[in-house]
Amino acid sequence: MIDLRRLHMLRLVHQYGTVTSAAEALHLTPSAVSHQLRELARELKVPLLEPQGRKVRLTPAAHLLVEHADGLLAKWEETLADLESHRAGAVGPLRMCGFTTAVGGLVAPAAGALLRDDPGLRVEIRECDTEVALGLLAAGETDIAVIEPTPDAPPPGDPRFDRAPLLEELYDLIVPAGHPLARRGGGLPRGDDRPYPGVRLEDAADETWISVAPEVCAHHQQVLAYCAAAGFTPRFAHHATSWSVIWALVSNGLGVSLVPRLAGGPSDQPVVRVPLTGDGVPKRRVLTCVRRGSRDNPLIARGLGALRDAVPGRCARAAA
Repeated sequence: MIDLRRLHMLRLVHQYGTVTSAAEALHLTPSAVSHQLRELARELKVPLLEPQGRKVRLTPAAHLLVEHADGLLAKWEETLADLESHRAGAVGPLRMCGFTTAVGGLVAPAAGALLRDDPGLRVEIRECDTEVALGLLAAGETDIAVIEPTPDAPPPGDPRFDRAPLLEELYDLIVPAGHPLARRGGGLPRGDDRPYPGVRLEDAADETWISVAPEVCAHHQQVLAYCAAAGFTPRFAHHATSWSVIWALVSNGLGVSLVPRLAGGPSDQPVVRVPLTGDGVPKRRVLTCVRRGSRDNPLIARGLGALRDAVPGRCARAAA
């Protein structure tokens, strides 16, 4: 009999590259992980790790085992889901995580709805970026991650994860109240019922720009890419680490910014959210991600359903 926990440890060593990092993800000591992997090697009668300088690397036999481990662990998740379906009134905990605007606009409303429907349910939420969320998911530290996919996170076809589209989120331009683009974009009353002409992203090419600090997340690079597609390079003067600070900078006339629909700021700030029109309106895909085989777990299925219900009508749902 093979202990699946040892397979999971081997897979994490493969993922993180060192026994120490895998141990940190599992909240164990490196010596405990090393011991378990030696036991696994003894049971299978093949070497699994070999020294590489001051680190270790997986042997060819270990790589073969990891390939099979993905399928075995996914099957185990399916087994847990079947067992969970026999439990009466699952109480959790249901653990969910996601990036900042996803937690504020999707995860928190979904969790609130679940608790109103079932006050006895335990829900745990963590705010983190997509890379951290995937690490938590792989380590079994969370059940549902709401992620913004990038080319490398998670890698296409990663056998550990099961992803599904949640929404396509549009971006808006935010400008100070009284700004000429606010009236063109519909942020200020016109005094009649005629439709507003809308604003194209290139209409803000000559503005001073504000963005999230580049070291905080990918927002800065995304804004650069969207503006480049619109034919200009934004002139950044200010950077912040939170949306509330960006709102404050914009409200005081220091520039304009591009923000996702789920992002919000203080309601008392004189900031106008201006919808964008034209070809190539900036938008991003938001996905749910679970461990492969766990999507049919009744508790996880409830959480995924609540997230779908939490998608605001102003954000277009992504095609399945």
